[in-house]
Amino acid sequence: MDARISMSTRENVQVVQDFFAALRRGDRPGALALCDEDIEWIIPGQDWPLAGTRRGHAGLEDHFQKASETVETSFMEPREFVAQADRVLVVGFASGKIKATGKSFEDDWIFAITVRDGRLASIREYIDTQALARASQMAS
Repeated sequence: MDARISMSTRENVQVVQDFFAALRRGDRPGALALCDEDIEWIIPGQDWPLAGTRRGHAGLEDHFQKASETVETSFMEPREFVAQADRVLVVGFASGKIKATGKSFEDDWIFAITVRDGRLASIREYIDTQALARASQMAS
């Protein structure tokens, strides 16, 4: 294996780890500083307030604001980092509650992240939409 590639892969993992550390601290400016100006964050799905595509720092600020209004995360842990060149997959777990319903959730997730020039360039977040949708349902 080319040492140059493995070194950049390690650096990419480190920037992703730093990003998650900032999120866990609630340090939005610190998280944004690790993201490219043109970042794209995609959460596939429908009927979930956080689903959709957000672009740039303004889009991420909007996402962070909507997330804080929608979800109270009590625990978020990235458990595994799998990297190859500029791609880092993060496998993790989160738990918390949906603010509108007060219902708790547990969520196994994967983030597929592309790192470019030492910054996060794109994030595709795969979450347990069923668990979150169930917790979001209002009692009838």
